[in-house]
Amino acid sequence: MAGGGFTDAGNLKRAHLYEYRITPYFIFACIVAALGGSLFGYDLGVSGGVTSMDDFLIEFFPKIYRRKQKHLLETDYCKYDNQILTLFTSSLYFAGLVSTFGASYVTRTKGRRASILVGAVSFFFGAILNAAAVNIWMLIIGRILLGVGIGFGNQAVPLYLSETAPAKIRGAVNQLFQLTTCLGILIATLINYGTDKIHPWGWRLSLGLATVPAILMFIGGYFLPETPNSLVEQGKLDEGKKALIKIRGTQNVDAEFTDLVEASEAARAVKHPFRNLLQRKNRPQLVIGALGIPAFQQLTGNNSILFYAPVMFQSLGFGSGAALYSSVITSAMLVLAALISMAFVDRLGRRAFFLEAGTEMFCYMVIVAITLALKFGEGQELPKGLGIFLVIIICLFVLAYGRSWGPLGWLVPSEIFPLETRSAGQSMVVCVNLFFTALIAQCFLASLCHLKYGIFLLFAGLILIMSSFIFFLLPETKQVPIEEVYLLWQRHWFWKNIVGDGSERKLEGNP
Repeated sequence: MAGGGFTDAGNLKRAHLYEYRITPYFIFACIVAALGGSLFGYDLGVSGGVTSMDDFLIEFFPKIYRRKQKHLLETDYCKYDNQILTLFTSSLYFAGLVSTFGASYVTRTKGRRASILVGAVSFFFGAILNAAAVNIWMLIIGRILLGVGIGFGNQAVPLYLSETAPAKIRGAVNQLFQLTTCLGILIATLINYGTDKIHPWGWRLSLGLATVPAILMFIGGYFLPETPNSLVEQGKLDEGKKALIKIRGTQNVDAEFTDLVEASEAARAVKHPFRNLLQRKNRPQLVIGALGIPAFQQLTGNNSILFYAPVMFQSLGFGSGAALYSSVITSAMLVLAALISMAFVDRLGRRAFFLEAGTEMFCYMVIVAITLALKFGEGQELPKGLGIFLVIIICLFVLAYGRSWGPLGWLVPSEIFPLETRSAGQSMVVCVNLFFTALIAQCFLASLCHLKYGIFLLFAGLILIMSSFIFFLLPETKQVPIEEVYLLWQRHWFWKNIVGDGSERKLEGNP
C-alpha cells in the first residue's frame, strides 16, 4: 500500500507498558515551553503590518510611500517591490538559519531548556533595537538578533514538547507550539490594527511589544524542568528517571526509561551526528523530516500570505485599514485551525490531515489565480464583492494550512528522528525551514510583481507535488512512542528496501 500507515503502538517494542497521568507539573512544562512559538508567531504577524504602515514607510522607504499613494486604491502588483524592504523581513530568517547550528550544539550538550533561554534573551534585545531604530541598519541588526532568538527557540521547543509528551497525546501536545505561533500572529495583527492609528510612532510600539513574549519565555524557561531524554543523553540517569517520574505522574516508568537509556547509549556512541544523518538507516528521516517537510511547509505559499497579508491586500486595491482588518481575519483562521488540529490529529492521524487539506489548498490557489487573471488587471479598482470573495478564499486556504502543513510541519520531524541524531536532525529541520522562509520572504513581492496571478498557480503546482510526497513516503506516526518510530521504516513499502529489516541496525553504516 502506497504510503502505508500500518502499525499501532501496541505492536511495538515496550509501548504497551508505558504509563502516564496528566499532572499540573506536566501542563506547566508544556505551556511554558510552547511560549517559544509566540516569538515566531508575533514576528510573522507584526512584520507585514509594519511594512504597510505609512509612518514606517515615510521614515525608511519614502519612494515606496510615494508610489503607494499614487496608486492607493488600484491594483498594482509591483506597489511594494523593493529588495531592501523585503530584506527587513527576510534578514531575520537568514540569521535564524545560521544560528541553528549553534543551537544544535547547545541543545544537545546543555539541554533543551538552555536553548529556550538563549533564544528568549536574543529576541528581547532584537526587539529593543528595532523599536529604537533611527536608520535601516539598526532595523536589520535588530532583525538579525530576533532571528537568532527564533533559531534557538524553534530548535528546542518542538523537541521539548515531543520528548515531554506521552505517545498517545504527543500530536496534540506538540501542536501547542503551533497554537502559540498562531496566537502570536493574531495578537500581532490586532496590535498593528491599533498602532496604525498612532502617529507617527505606532510602528515602534508594534516592534517593541515583541519584548513581552520574550520576557514571558525567559521567566517561564528559568523554572522549566529539563526533559528526561536530554538528561539521560547527558549521562544524568538518576535525574532523568526522577524527571520522568515527575512528568508522567507515576512510579511505573521502568519500560519507558529502559527505552530512553538504550536510545541514549546509541546516541553517545555517535560522535558525528550530522554525518550519521547521511547513513542508510537514517535516510527516511533525512529525506522526509530534515529536507522534504520543512521545505514544503514554506512552499505552500501560506507564509507569503502571512508575511505580506496587509501589503498583498493593498496591492490588490484594499485601503490600509481594510488590508489590516483582512489580515486579522486570516490570522484568526489560523488559531481556529490549530485548535481543530490539536483536537483530532491523534485520532485521525497525520496523513489524513496532510492529504485532505492539501487537496483543498490546491483548489483554493487555482481559484485565486483564475479570479485575478479574469476579473482585473493593473491600474483598476477592486470591486467590493470580488474583494470579499478573495478574502474568503484566502481564509479557507489558511484554515486548511493551519490544520495540516502548519502544525504537522513541526510535529512530524520532531517525532521521527532517533535520539542519536535528534538534535542534529532538528537543527536541519529549522535550517531548511528558515532558508525557505527567508527565500519566500525575499522573493514573494518581486514574484508577485513579475508573475502576477501566476504566483498562485506556481504554489498550486507545488502543493500537488508535496501531497504526492506525503502519500507515497510518509507512514502514519500517531500514537507511536518516539523511541520506536524507527520500526515504521522497516515495515514501509518503500523505505524497508533502504533501511532493511533491522537485523543489522548498527551505529555505523554506509551512506
